[in-house]
Amino acid sequence: MGRTKPFDTKKSIQNTVGKSTYSRGYSLNVGEKEYHWSNKLERVDIIRAGIPYETIETLSKRLNNPVKSVLAIIGIPQTTYNKKKSEHLLLDSRDSELLILINELIDFGLEVFNNEEGKFQRWLKKPNLSIGGNSPESMLDTVTGINEVKFSLNRIEFGNLA
Repeated sequence: MGRTKPFDTKKSIQNTVGKSTYSRGYSLNVGEKEYHWSNKLERVDIIRAGIPYETIETLSKRLNNPVKSVLAIIGIPQTTYNKKKSEHLLLDSRDSELLILINELIDFGLEVFNNEEGKFQRWLKKPNLSIGGNSPESMLDTVTGINEVKFSLNRIEFGNLA
């Protein structure tokens, strides 16, 4: 019988370098401004600086939901949104992080569903056993919920229960 080669940690690391989800980078276009990050530290910098209130409209279009629905997800009253958007203010770090994570989730979801927006948007609205019978869309109001939806998408991608 042949001998099994010992696991080569260095080779394994070299094989995975450049294969993370951040290797291609992420971007978010808001009005005339583009935010781009290719690693988590760059994402943290953008979150801390804040992103414009206009981002809510951008994600509203990407989710195919009214602005009112996105406002409900992040917990901002319509009047506050209208006022701060007209003053061209930036979202605080908590809301910026939620919107950036939702944007990344949309990118990942579209990738999993082969860029079939309609299919992905229908999936977001349907109750899902892997997340306790909740719809993925209803989980987008917390970082933990977003991560659970991402895990569910991973299971779809690799053919497990989702």
